[in-house]
Amino acid sequence: MIALIDYGSGNVRSVFNALKFHGADVRLTADLAEIEQAEKVVLPGVGAFGDCVSGLRERGLWEPMKAWLASGRPFLGICVGYQMLFEESEESPGVAGLGFFGGKVRRFDTPGLKVPQIGWNSLDFQPHPLWAGLAEKSHVYFVHSYYPEPTDEKCIIARSTYGVPFAVATARGNVAGVQFHPEKSQAVGLGILKNFLVG
Repeated sequence: MIALIDYGSGNVRSVFNALKFHGADVRLTADLAEIEQAEKVVLPGVGAFGDCVSGLRERGLWEPMKAWLASGRPFLGICVGYQMLFEESEESPGVAGLGFFGGKVRRFDTPGLKVPQIGWNSLDFQPHPLWAGLAEKSHVYFVHSYYPEPTDEKCIIARSTYGVPFAVATARGNVAGVQFHPEKSQAVGLGILKNFLVG
């Protein structure tokens, strides 16, 4: 069973449907007992970093998410769900992230750059099970103004460039996060979610 964490963030239904496309037993849940019984956890996220942190805390899910990450069980963070894996974000000064990865989430500030980045961009990826079967330079869909800057570059499994190179995806052990929206990335995104489900 896959626990898709329900904490008031938007766009959950499209992630749910994308996972169901592959026949997964997906539960949209904030129930701690149900989450504990899950084989894998998916943490989506849309909106401001601080609001997403507050949403998890208000539902009593913050410490359980930290415990899940510490356990080494399979976890996928999407968009702000990826950003929350880091220590902090320029978007919400003073708000601590989950701190699974060292580093800070930064805002794009290249002169002349449209922010947020909305649209398709290519992946420059390192070998990782999430990318199994993907063609090099596969394109995925982004909607974001901020991006994580990991302190340990060895954790970066994919990069892209939008004015500056940035870490599109980061992983350590069974925990991974992606800045783009696989649920909106058509066949490539569905392939990535399938790789997470079977990995």
